[in-house]
Amino acid sequence: MKWKEPDFNTGIEKITAVLLYGPDAGRIDEYCDTAIKKLEIDKDNLFALDADDFRDKQDALFAESCTPSMFGGRKMVIISGAGDAMTTRIAELIEHSGLCATVLVCAGDLRTGSLRTYFEDDKKTNVAALPCYTDDARALATLIRSELSAAAGIKQITPDAMAYMTAHLGGDRAITRGFLTKIALYVDDKKTVELDDVEKCLPDTGAVVADDFFYSLTAGYIAQTMQALDRLLYTGVDSNKLLRQLQMHFKKLQVAVVDGQLPNLFWKVRDKFNMAMKIWPASEIDAVLVRLSELERQIRTTGMPVEVLFRDFALKLALRANRLSIKRRN
Repeated sequence: MKWKEPDFNTGIEKITAVLLYGPDAGRIDEYCDTAIKKLEIDKDNLFALDADDFRDKQDALFAESCTPSMFGGRKMVIISGAGDAMTTRIAELIEHSGLCATVLVCAGDLRTGSLRTYFEDDKKTNVAALPCYTDDARALATLIRSELSAAAGIKQITPDAMAYMTAHLGGDRAITRGFLTKIALYVDDKKTVELDDVEKCLPDTGAVVADDFFYSLTAGYIAQTMQALDRLLYTGVDSNKLLRQLQMHFKKLQVAVVDGQLPNLFWKVRDKFNMAMKIWPASEIDAVLVRLSELERQIRTTGMPVEVLFRDFALKLALRANRLSIKRRN
């Protein structure tokens, strides 16, 4: 069956297995931590493995999952990096008559396939699927206000500071919370968050360069796009993080195009985003999001250098945006 966040909070104690999937790895980690706390899983009763271990250690997996704990209490199995190729064996584990553990299956941004189909089946009341998408601008702003208010009693966040945070955060819930904790400590008794505070607490020094990459790309500025990407790759940017941020950027553009309204943005990127809104039709954005999922698959499975894959993807996309811009002018 399909779950939403409230379903997880109320149903995790009654379910056999949950599929946690989507681009927000930090949110997936949060759900795992929540499940461990709610079910009071002792560290000796927790068995975690990734996709490689799943293939190589299936005997150990079934032995751990289907044997009562020597120490008492509930057991939990967390399988990371899951994909459709693992569906049959995961189903066999969940349906094993001797299963003694709650099973959490964690995956990336899965398309509809055998794994999602198995967990989303309404006829199966013992399994559920919960998507973990990145926060959109509205949800992110709500999270920022909530977290800062709870942590430091912040009374005011200036518009520029909020625009800057929503532009740089949201791709990973854990990173977002870590940054908000940092800024709460920084402003201390001031009770007001201003742009200068946010810039000084920026979670990574490559954020401005990343902005230049994302907004130049969607505006069709080919040279600026490739120069910014070169700088990002030179600094050793995490490819998974960059991919999630790029997905979030296109989803933000998608919402803006559909709504026809320019979102609240940092002033340095507002003109480029406005240009992107004018040249990208919703159908083209949908196609890019599909291609981003394919890029994620290529990074995980082909063994090709990440820099080569990103440069090829970025160049083709910037050229496409440039052509859309020329077409609009004509």
